[in-house]
Amino acid sequence: MIVHKFGGTSVGDATRFARVADIVARCHKRHEAAQPEETVVVVSAMSGVTDQLIAGARAAADGQDAVYCGIKASLLNRHLQVVESVLADSRERPEALRWVEDRLYDLERLCGSIAVLGELTARGRDAVASFGEQLSAYMLAAVLRDRGVPAQRVSATEVIVTDDAFGRALPLSEPTGRRLKERVRPLLESSIIPVITGYIGATEQGVTTTLGRGGSDYSAALVGAGLCADQVWIWSDVNGILTADPSIVPEARTISELSYLEAAELAYFGADVLHPKTIRPLVDKAIPLRLLNTFNPNDPGTLIVSRPNPDRERWPAIISSRGLSMIAVGTRDDAWTPRASARALELLSDAGVEVFMFSQSFSEHSLNLVVDEQNQCHSLTRLQREFSDEKTYSIGCKERVAIVSTVGVPDWNGGHIVSHVFAALGKCGTRVIAVAQAATEYSVSICIPEDQLESTVRFLHRELGLER
Repeated sequence: MIVHKFGGTSVGDATRFARVADIVARCHKRHEAAQPEETVVVVSAMSGVTDQLIAGARAAADGQDAVYCGIKASLLNRHLQVVESVLADSRERPEALRWVEDRLYDLERLCGSIAVLGELTARGRDAVASFGEQLSAYMLAAVLRDRGVPAQRVSATEVIVTDDAFGRALPLSEPTGRRLKERVRPLLESSIIPVITGYIGATEQGVTTTLGRGGSDYSAALVGAGLCADQVWIWSDVNGILTADPSIVPEARTISELSYLEAAELAYFGADVLHPKTIRPLVDKAIPLRLLNTFNPNDPGTLIVSRPNPDRERWPAIISSRGLSMIAVGTRDDAWTPRASARALELLSDAGVEVFMFSQSFSEHSLNLVVDEQNQCHSLTRLQREFSDEKTYSIGCKERVAIVSTVGVPDWNGGHIVSHVFAALGKCGTRVIAVAQAATEYSVSICIPEDQLESTVRFLHRELGLER
């Protein structure tokens, strides 16, 4: 059995839906012609949809009816375009159109309820965020059936059982394994491909939860572990894990093979092709994980196993993240305490905002927080509301930033990677805003101005000897 997971960029539009369906159909038919092999699919929301859903829910809570209605209309139009294009002459088309329209009407009603309440709870945010995966899973199953491949949408709320930590729910392995066998196994025995929604789950009482941003990878691993799959394949828009972002460094190398531990560390530092929690469910059962490119399906990608080949080439990786904003929370006097930092971090966590990096300066009486730029206004609003009664506090946005993380291997090139990175940054003249370093000295993350990102990554890649 192979569990295939397709990310948001893989199903970003009608053409990409068709490409994914072709990949799944080819795998299914090839295995049918030879020795039958079971196929399971896990799918994310279309790229950008989850962000729009959350933005709409926040607008509803703030009483901005026109904003959330506009977002709903935009999402409806985008999904209907996929159905109209990919299922133009199909018998699946009428039902798919009705299903999409009904789900988006449900979304509008839910946002209306949030508007009446005037507050977006963590539970409500998860309920809204779940719509993207429900839509993409339904459409992909319909496209597969149109290609003669038996497929059925399965909502992860039926099979992934979690606790009630909304926004970052933890799966419960025993009931999840049991439900996967009860719900998914009969489909496989009937040669039907289950198309399972990624990212979401439900409590034992059936309340929808989410596994955290990018959690569809994690979903695929949970499904693979629960069904004792032979492999899990994660499809994205790059050839596995590379030594740098290929859009910045076209000559970046693909890292062909990694251990579970090495891959987990890269994911922790922000490798976009892999969610940090993905490795955990696979380790105990030694299930191999392969990272592949939807747009270059013949490339072998990156293989992640418990014991990689000892003769493989081992390379550091430069992981970069842009589109970030630095927010400062501080005082004008000596009133600053660590308790203020804890309040700010807890507040943003409860608001569903991921903090990518933070640094605290007692000499400057401040805390610097790095968040996604699309969360900037929401973060500022929540922080200003929290500290509004305390006039000593000042809150504002400092600048657009990026994070560059370099993850090395032990004793690479005669020493620790950190010293090589700082030497290169000094030569490059990059302005370093903040630093976070792992105790192992095998990795370091640097916060820099966003306009210096590309030149810094290219220089680092060359200085570290990673060019082909």
